[in-house]
Amino acid sequence: MTFPTLRAATVAIALAATPAVAQDSLLNTSYDIARELFEALNPEFAAHWQETTGRTVTVDQSHGGSSRQARAILEGLAADVVTFNQETDIDVLAQGGLLPEDWRDALPNGASPWYSLPAFLVREGNPQNIQDWDDLARDDVQVIFPNPRTSGNARYTYLAAFAYGLEQNNGDEDAAEAFVKSIFDNVPVFDTGGRGATQTFAERNIGDVLVTFEAETGGIAAAYADQGLERVTPSVSLFAAFPVAVVSGVTERNGNTELATAYLEWLYTPEAQRIVAQNYYRVANDDIAAEFADSLPEVRLVTVDEVFGGWDAIQENHFAEGARLDNVFVNQ
Repeated sequence: MTFPTLRAATVAIALAATPAVAQDSLLNTSYDIARELFEALNPEFAAHWQETTGRTVTVDQSHGGSSRQARAILEGLAADVVTFNQETDIDVLAQGGLLPEDWRDALPNGASPWYSLPAFLVREGNPQNIQDWDDLARDDVQVIFPNPRTSGNARYTYLAAFAYGLEQNNGDEDAAEAFVKSIFDNVPVFDTGGRGATQTFAERNIGDVLVTFEAETGGIAAAYADQGLERVTPSVSLFAAFPVAVVSGVTERNGNTELATAYLEWLYTPEAQRIVAQNYYRVANDDIAAEFADSLPEVRLVTVDEVFGGWDAIQENHFAEGARLDNVFVNQ
């Protein structure tokens, strides 16, 4: 398996003043579909950093499925900060000794400056009349989302569908598993990350519905406006935190812990939160959230703690070898 090379980046953003080379640098290792978000955020942070410190900064980006990114960091990718879409992928880094076990306490809202939820994107006119999770299990519907084994995005899709299955079957876990398997049986191809799934749906024209984070549905609909893709919010979905953390085991070697901390703290500022909301994420700042309420419809959200008893229980019952996710993948 090939991982991003050390300090490789898909996006490099520098705000230069008079020096020819930026004085400070930072590698943000992030989830697969966050490219456009950080393309918008990073120049604004660079301007802020120069204004407040008089120093220029280069923020490099590395993107991929968050679980795969976590493994890459454990194997040597020198990420200064992580901005992931699944808490367990940061826990893996903590277990590997790269950051403190209590990383959630370092920043507000459990170190999650914004959040989202699994939602749908359908073809123009919604010809299959896809409205809720049960429609994804129909025999006449093809569903696109990435592989939950490599994508935090897809793990939330799996869990949201499972939560819906539990509600529809009075808490019967075996029935919920069978329901989710019927959805997985309708997936013609499992890409490794959210961006690959987007390309399968929007560029290869495969599938009737793309399931991804609500934030991504807005961005895709805008990027492929000529296709008339339509956003659909299901009746219930799963609260998806987007956790961030300083990889102190790396920043202490690089001597940029102060910069890395300032970068993540800046993500909570109104300036950053407004950019995030413009990209269809739901933000921690209540005033900014109210400004963008029209683009983010109300939805009933459940949490992993309420439905599954927390991430440790999910890991044991769903994502461990031989657990329910493996059962769902049988004959895939």
